[in-house]
Amino acid sequence: MHNGLTGISECSQRQQLRCFSLRGFKSLNKLSRARQSRRGFTVLELLVTFVIIGTLMGLILPAIGSAREVARQLQCKNQLKQIGLALHSYHDTNNCMPPGWQWEASKQSAYSWAVTLLPYLEQRAIYDQVNRNQILSHLLNQSARSTSIVNFLCPSDITDPTFMLFKENELAGSVTMSPLLELPTANYIGVFGTIEPDDSIPAPLGDGTFLESSPVRFVELRRGLSNTIIVGERTMAKVPSTWLGVDSSGEDAACRLVGMAMTTPNCNSCDECEFSSRHPGGANFLWADGRVSMLSENMNSSNYQQMARRAIKY
Repeated sequence: MHNGLTGISECSQRQQLRCFSLRGFKSLNKLSRARQSRRGFTVLELLVTFVIIGTLMGLILPAIGSAREVARQLQCKNQLKQIGLALHSYHDTNNCMPPGWQWEASKQSAYSWAVTLLPYLEQRAIYDQVNRNQILSHLLNQSARSTSIVNFLCPSDITDPTFMLFKENELAGSVTMSPLLELPTANYIGVFGTIEPDDSIPAPLGDGTFLESSPVRFVELRRGLSNTIIVGERTMAKVPSTWLGVDSSGEDAACRLVGMAMTTPNCNSCDECEFSSRHPGGANFLWADGRVSMLSENMNSSNYQQMARRAIKY
């Protein structure tokens, strides 16, 4: 009886050992399969993945950049259209467009054509901050000198809200720069014509629309409103411009308010008074009839000059 029980006990122990062995084997198989399932990427697989991602980024990023530039161009054109509507409203009220710039009594400071448009651009509060009977440096104009107006800034350009106007160097070869005024930046400037406005003081008589102290009427645009450009773009990199005004002793003073159409838009080697933009292919212009379009940087210079003049030149 005892031997029988002992045999049974030994059999049970063998079965238990066999069960433990089987369980251990199964556990090892599971662990092995888990390790296999957690196997990482090989170097080749990682390289292929990076190449695919890089290719996709190379395709997607330019498309995104292009879409953003299209949106910025649209905003730029809309802002020029608003300026066009303001100019037409001003003309309806005053039977003329504003002069390119007007001097205060002392002839030290000149105020831009853009200042008079502020009430028509829903900027009456800023207009009230400008005292055109005083010089620009006067305390009454301090707030206006530091006010940036988004209506006059092209979203495609890289601009600072303000810039420093330095004194014109009178001595040949002089490298000294004397700061005069800090002025608010603008990208949209009036068309003076095909003549450089900074040739002398007072400025020469321009053949365009925005002249020194002389308002121009629509009827004087002999080529027709639909054939005459009156406002265009200029980048801050070309020369910083402003919507407010300038000091008579400032460097390239008149050029900060108006520009000339002599060569082509976006001409990098041309005079700083030329028109320019960061838009690929050309620059946006406001025509006298209120529409806005881009003029190609590859256009014929003679045609470009004709568009900027009040009258046809043969």
